[in-house]
Amino acid sequence: MKRFWPWLRLLLAVAILVGLGLRLGTGAFLDGLRAIDAFSVTAALAIGFATTVLSAGRWVLIARRLGLSLTMRTAVSDYYRALLVNAVLPAGVLGDVHRAVNHGRESGDVGRGVRAVFFERFAGQLVLIGIGLAVLFLHPSPGLDLHLSGTTIGLVLAGLVAAAVTGWHIKPVRRVLVNTLADGIRLLSFKTWPSVLGLSAATVAGYVAMFVVAARAAGSDATITQLAPVVVLALLIMAIPVNIGGFGPREAFLAVAFGAAGLGASQGFTTGIVYGVLALVAALPGAVPLLLSRRAKTAEKVEVVAEGLDQTREQELALAR
Repeated sequence: MKRFWPWLRLLLAVAILVGLGLRLGTGAFLDGLRAIDAFSVTAALAIGFATTVLSAGRWVLIARRLGLSLTMRTAVSDYYRALLVNAVLPAGVLGDVHRAVNHGRESGDVGRGVRAVFFERFAGQLVLIGIGLAVLFLHPSPGLDLHLSGTTIGLVLAGLVAAAVTGWHIKPVRRVLVNTLADGIRLLSFKTWPSVLGLSAATVAGYVAMFVVAARAAGSDATITQLAPVVVLALLIMAIPVNIGGFGPREAFLAVAFGAAGLGASQGFTTGIVYGVLALVAALPGAVPLLLSRRAKTAEKVEVVAEGLDQTREQELALAR
C-alpha cells in the first residue's frame, strides 16, 4: 500500500478534476486561465512575499527556541524553495521535508530540525482551524449547512489518544513522541507562542487575500462576508494529501460551496483554478534558491573530483621519483 499510495493519490486527484470537467465543462477551466492578468500576478507575488516572510519568521522563532541557529535570510530562501517544490511535486510536502532535513543537518540535529518544521506547520494549521471556526460561527454562509458534531470531535480525539497509546509501546515511536512532547513544552514560553500565533494569523490573512484576488479575477462580485466562510474551509480542504500541485479537492469543494451559497458552481471552480495558478506564481521566486543550491552542489562535486585528481597526480609523481 505504501508503494501504491502516491499513484493512488494522483489518480484520485485526476478523477476529481475530470469529474468536475465533465460536470461543469472545460469552459470554467479555460475561463480561469484567461482571467489571470498583470494585476492578479503582481498581487500574487506581493502577497506571496508577505506570507513567505511571515511564515519564515515563525520558523525562525520556533527553531531558535529549540536551540537551533537559523537566520531570517536563510529561512526566507529555504521557505521559498520549499513552497516551489511543494507546488510542482504531487506529494505537496516534499519541500517541507527537504527544508526540515537540510536545516537539521546544517544545525547538527536532524531530529530537532524536523520537529521545528513540524511545529511551525502545526502552528499554522492550528491557527487556521481556530480562525475557521470563529468565522463559521460569526458569519455562517447561506446554503452551507454546517454542524459541528461533539460526537465526531470526541471520536477524532479518542482516535488520536489511541494512536499515541499504541505508538507508546513501540520503542522508536515512543522516543519520537517523548522528544516531540519535550520540544512542544519548550515552545509554551510566553516569549514564543504569542508571536507564533500572531505571525500565523497574519499569514492566514494573506491566504484569504489571495483567494479574494482570485475570486475577483474570476469575475465573482461576492462580498467578503460571503467569501470568508468558503475561503477558510477551502484552506482546510487544501491540507488533504490528494492533489496535483494543489489542484483537486479544493476545486471540488469550491464548486459545491459556491453553488450552495448561490454564487455559482462554475464560478467556484474557476476561482479554484485561478487561485492554484496564482499560488504557483507566488512560489516562482523559489526557483532562485533552488538553482543556486544546485549550482553549489555541482561546484562542490567538481572541487572534490579536482582534489582527487591532484592527489592522484602527486602519487604518480612520487612513484616516478
